[in-house]
Amino acid sequence: MAKGNGKAAGSPKSFLRKMALEQRSQVSDEVREAFQSRIAIEGVKIARQALARNVAAYWPIRGEADAQALIVALNYHEFVAALPAMVAMDRPLVFRQWKSRDPLVEGPFGTIEPSSRAREVLPDIVFVPLAAFDRRGHRIGYGAGQYDRTMAELRSTKQIIAIGLAFSVQEVEDIPAEAHDQRLDFILTETEFIDCRD
Repeated sequence: MAKGNGKAAGSPKSFLRKMALEQRSQVSDEVREAFQSRIAIEGVKIARQALARNVAAYWPIRGEADAQALIVALNYHEFVAALPAMVAMDRPLVFRQWKSRDPLVEGPFGTIEPSSRAREVLPDIVFVPLAAFDRRGHRIGYGAGQYDRTMAELRSTKQIIAIGLAFSVQEVEDIPAEAHDQRLDFILTETEFIDCRD
């Protein structure tokens, strides 16, 4: 578990983000490949148990836990799989349906997303990338607040399950929470499925 007191230059979250991302960059290819398979197997199981129909994941960038096999598995098992797309920096993400042969386009900040012609869906489950997490379900992303805005909007209209995907080395002892931060319900790592609910 990465630990720090957050007293380096910059905000505590910036320090924790930098530390966790450094840890993530050291994860071996073998661990990454095994975790990709685990994400697919556990993700489908979770979707079935939750009686979900629409499930959102993401296309990995910057060494994130890889959800590509999950997306393929969701389509195979006839769930509606969706990927996030950015419409504006200060607005929530939208989720667009995606199947393996559908086109993907380059989005902002090196992201990959479905074409704007793809159908928008409201997910029942959202698998969320992150830089760092703690066991209370607090997460640190890349600082833009996209997923916090998105989860807040979704939760204002329906009940969703938000699941962080991360390697165990991205865990930190405590993330300072702010009023706008949205907690994760669960976190799936290569070794654990952590229940973050009260």
